[in-house]
Amino acid sequence: MGFNGGKKPKRPTRGGFVAALDVGSTKVCCLIARVEDAGAARVVGVGHQLAAGVRAGTIIDMEAAETSIGAAVHAAEQMAGETIRDVLVNISGGYPTSHAFNAEVSVPGQEVTDSDVRRALAHARALQVGADQQLIHAIPVGFAVDGNRGIRDPRGMYADRLGVQVHVITASAGAMRNLQTCVARCHLDIESMVVSPYASGLACLVEDEMELGVACIDMGGGTTTISVFFEGQMVWTDCIPVGGSHVTNDIARGLTTAVVHAERMKTLYGSAMASAADEREMIDVPQVGEEERGQTNQVPKSLLVRIIQPRLEEIFELVRSRLEQSGFGKLAGRRVVLTGGASQLPGTRELAQLILDKQVRMGRPTRIAGLPEANGGPAFSTAAGLLIHSVRHPTELPVAGHEAVSASGLWGRVGLWLRENL
Repeated sequence: MGFNGGKKPKRPTRGGFVAALDVGSTKVCCLIARVEDAGAARVVGVGHQLAAGVRAGTIIDMEAAETSIGAAVHAAEQMAGETIRDVLVNISGGYPTSHAFNAEVSVPGQEVTDSDVRRALAHARALQVGADQQLIHAIPVGFAVDGNRGIRDPRGMYADRLGVQVHVITASAGAMRNLQTCVARCHLDIESMVVSPYASGLACLVEDEMELGVACIDMGGGTTTISVFFEGQMVWTDCIPVGGSHVTNDIARGLTTAVVHAERMKTLYGSAMASAADEREMIDVPQVGEEERGQTNQVPKSLLVRIIQPRLEEIFELVRSRLEQSGFGKLAGRRVVLTGGASQLPGTRELAQLILDKQVRMGRPTRIAGLPEANGGPAFSTAAGLLIHSVRHPTELPVAGHEAVSASGLWGRVGLWLRENL
């Protein structure tokens, strides 16, 4: 099942190359990395391009998106001195949705074997995903033996009942097909697809956070994605179609200026929280449609902050309500990691702490070597996470789906089973 025609995905070998393609609403980024050791890679090529033809993570103009992808990949290839064929691609459009499968089978006092695990997974198919949905990930998040939860590997244990919980993520099949076609037009094969919040979490979170429970919020241009990790696994994800470009558009409308000037003002003078000095600092605002340079308005910085703050408040309030509705907010505890390009405005972290009532830290990709300082920031979390997903050892964060792990070991067999039967 998946995009590679049933071929088993190749695990990158030492000295080999892996490529990640992050197709976002405001930028397209391609990273090429050389695999150094098991689970470690060094970036040797970076290419990024302003995105065209993408809105809220979904392709709305195939030709424009194809041009952006081609330009970003070409730049990365030039820098790396390598031509790439296979890429890992992120999914932030198509409304990725989390489903939880719970199933239980009888093992009358016997030792739990592989076939029992397979039987339990067979029962977990009770939830039917719609015809217009496509499977992206199927992550076994834990087993239960006689009602005792939190079992990592039940094989060899004696039990009467064996339970399994699988976290499945699906997305709109149409949106995924459009993205697949766009990448194929650039003469690239999709090795696997990974939902953006999963990739961001892999890049920015540390092992202890994943184990104890944490929410990772990735604020992009067109979307804000949320993932919750607990006991080392991603247990829930969601996507909100609001991001940094909405803040820019608010500024453009509120100050009647061009979008390009609004983006520049946001970057240079923007802040998520007001300060006492904002009334005194004046900003020149070029007016939309005015050709002459002299035609600018002067506004206090406080007006800019009054435009930015409500939109960021809205994003965090949506995040808070989604976490509460899902019931997974409790698993995340009080830990939140904030990343993504739109999280860079001064005061964003403080505003998030205020609205979410949690401990917030800024996250940046730390597990991939060779990211240039300019590109090593939170805006590149998703792209770095795609590389980590490709090179990490399969037993670290087992994922089973169309990008299933190698066929050795329990998790590999789980993955193969899911590929063949779901």
